[in-house]
Amino acid sequence: MSGISFANTVSVLIYECLSHSTHGPLIHERAVEKVVRHVNDAVQKGAQILVGGSRINRPGTFFAPTVLCDVPSNALINDEETFGPVAALTKFETEEEVIKLANDTAVGLAGYFYSRDIGRVWRVAEALEVGMVGSNTGLISQAAIPFGGIKESGIGESSPAAKVFVLKNFRSGGRSRN
Repeated sequence: MSGISFANTVSVLIYECLSHSTHGPLIHERAVEKVVRHVNDAVQKGAQILVGGSRINRPGTFFAPTVLCDVPSNALINDEETFGPVAALTKFETEEEVIKLANDTAVGLAGYFYSRDIGRVWRVAEALEVGMVGSNTGLISQAAIPFGGIKESGIGESSPAAKVFVLKNFRSGGRSRN
């Protein structure tokens, strides 16, 4: 499947989901402003909006689920944590190239990817410099499991039980990085 075919498939799935479900608001107005800044920066640098791309016209801090394609590697969305409903798709040629792109950032809370190849799943999961990895899923954390990132995303852990793991980079479903 080509990059644009994949992007179109993702945007169609999101569009179909939106007609049958809702999503909640972002945490505050600054979060919406950050999402707007990231989307605008990506578009100014050559990305295309396939779906969404703007606030939802209703009271509150709602932003439409958004898919961007052809996002250049130097876009802010690839270097900062967005914490908003945006999927930024960047073209790559090789597994090594995409791992380098993913790790070339000061943050590392979570990484997500899809693959049919179980060998690739393990190689990429182990190579990503993030605290949590989601392979073939978008749901990788639970309130009962401590989670946190690495790099600038690694300050603190989330959940009351996290104090037990404070000195350990715990990875749900994988090996620790100690």
